Amino acid sequence: MKPRVFLLVTGLKRGGAEAQVAQLARGLHGLGLPVEVISLTPGGKFFDELAAGGIQTASLEMDGRPALAVGLARLALRIRSKRPQVVHAHLFHANLLARLMRLAAPIPVVISTLHSVAESGRKSRSTRGRDIAYRLTDSLSDANVAVSREVAEQHVARGAVRVSKLRIVPNGVDTRRFRPDEAMRLRMRNQLGLDREFVWLWAGRMIWKKDPATLIGAFARLGRGVLLVAGSGPEENSMREMAQRCGARVIFLGERDDVAGLMQAADGFVLSSVVEGLPVVLLEAAASGLAVVATRAGGVAGIIEDGISGFLAPPGDAAALADRMLRVMELSCDQRRRIGLVAREKVCAEFDANLVCRRWLDLYQELLGPWT
Repeated sequence: MKPRVFLLVTGLKRGGAEAQVAQLARGLHGLGLPVEVISLTPGGKFFDELAAGGIQTASLEMDGRPALAVGLARLALRIRSKRPQVVHAHLFHANLLARLMRLAAPIPVVISTLHSVAESGRKSRSTRGRDIAYRLTDSLSDANVAVSREVAEQHVARGAVRVSKLRIVPNGVDTRRFRPDEAMRLRMRNQLGLDREFVWLWAGRMIWKKDPATLIGAFARLGRGVLLVAGSGPEENSMREMAQRCGARVIFLGERDDVAGLMQAADGFVLSSVVEGLPVVLLEAAASGLAVVATRAGGVAGIIEDGISGFLAPPGDAAALADRMLRVMELSCDQRRRIGLVAREKVCAEFDANLVCRRWLDLYQELLGPWT
């Protein structure tokens, strides 16, 4: 009998980790496993999508401190009634809650997933409190899984996890959805009113970890081209102000559901982060065959080989990032295409969503024992 799996996540709004949870849920569901996605907080893009796709979803409505006790009780009741064999948690608050649930309800296997080198809060860059919480509850988790080697090493170095329990399972991408498509490229460029100018794309949540100041600063140094910015977040106003002051041609697109199309419209993709795990948007860009320029943050170097499948720059250095972007712009279309295809080959071989789903299944089986 196939095991029942609960995927527990802090929230299901737009984000790389949240997208991975939704993708894994669809993969497990497609393989016939009874899977349920439980979000600590209500609503969100992926919550609605999963429910519409026939995957069981639930919210603990824990969007404020008064709701904490109620949320804990709801989860305990759900675990006792449905008896999942695996509670697979993602992001700090869900990881901690899954561990604590072991004190209130029987759970054969608990897995904690580490999605970033620094899962710090919005108001602080310090991870000290979270590292201590991980350390104190470590005995309640059967496996701690990092999305990249860099994420694993950082958590070990800070004493948050033990090597004996640590595994690495990378993020995955749907390589059928994100792939080179010339027809889509022409259609999207026409829709966006783009002519023959060089088009850069940045996509993500506008937060300090993505270092928007370095992004805008680097693009302004180029003196030409267009930068498409897809997403939203607390740094959006400052990004708009910086772009206006620099006089750079930046088009803010807001949150988009057609990122695969935007990838095709672009000539190059740029990532300016100072903190990452294994950036999903970079996997999507590489799978799309785009020439990539990225900072060496988190697991980026595990996706892009400098000078071979893209170009890397040190984090926080606008001049260096601009230099790599200029290199890409000076390449011919054929040269950029070859670089993009090298990156796509690696993503298809190592980060395809189906392969990653199978790795999670293998881990479940290892921890639970074989099932029929």
